[in-house]
Amino acid sequence: MSEQYEVVVIGGGAAGLNAALVLGRSKRKVLVLDENKARNNVTKASHGYLTRDGVKPEEFKEIGISEIEAYPSVTYIESKVTSLHKEEGLFHIHSDERHYTAERVVVATGMKDVLPDIKGMQNVYGTTVFHCPYCDGWERREEPLAIFGNDPGIMDYVKLIYHWSKDLIVFTNGPAEITTEEKEDLSLHNVKLIEEPVRELVSENGNLKKVVAESGDVYQRSGGFILDTSETQSFPLHEYFNIEFTEMGGYYTKEGCETLVEGLYVIGDSRHGFSGLLKAASEGYELAVALNHEMAVNDW
Repeated sequence: MSEQYEVVVIGGGAAGLNAALVLGRSKRKVLVLDENKARNNVTKASHGYLTRDGVKPEEFKEIGISEIEAYPSVTYIESKVTSLHKEEGLFHIHSDERHYTAERVVVATGMKDVLPDIKGMQNVYGTTVFHCPYCDGWERREEPLAIFGNDPGIMDYVKLIYHWSKDLIVFTNGPAEITTEEKEDLSLHNVKLIEEPVRELVSENGNLKKVVAESGDVYQRSGGFILDTSETQSFPLHEYFNIEFTEMGGYYTKEGCETLVEGLYVIGDSRHGFSGLLKAASEGYELAVALNHEMAVNDW
């Protein structure tokens, strides 16, 4: 037995929930399947979303779920999708031994971070060490910060973080992939560059205290930022359909968020690599409006 919906949304973050909200308000029968393993679960607060600045991620989600469940045509289930395929114009979705069908599927599962292989990094990520300065730079302003990363683009990242704090040490965990001129530029701005491997990060209750180099040298730092978290897709859509990746690691879509598979859409971080709560929610809204308009014309 299968349950049929007009739209199945895979992923319950800002993008997926906002799409479901607008579709619910449009009287569409919608199912949200959410594994509940959001990328921002490690953080204590989310920022940059007007009226919700500083909200806890779990509180943001609870509000969102309660709002979509106010619409009788929307169903939210915490469940992991285990297979997805299309047959005779219908998508077939399997999740926890249950089967669903829909003419349209929206993937909004986001990304997952792969942190640098540095001892102690897992203990501080999301509490005092972050990736996005627009999300967490204000809270770390004027603090003694560490920057972790090593590729030719690190100079732009250093210049960005420098705006929030001038007390910076860059740890490349090996020979830096920058030019001699760029090293001199760092020195002119009193930004120290440490190229030897990092042995470990010392912390207390998630609060970074020290960065210890392989030589045993200790650098007192209270926070930091990671240039690249090597994020990967949370949902393996490419294993079910021939969907290519963009340079940012997102799934490729045409204009309007539709993939090359008719009826299959990707929004939010799954599409962009990183979009932030506000952009993700906005994209969910825009797609839902477009889908409802399309369905209304078809109904007519």
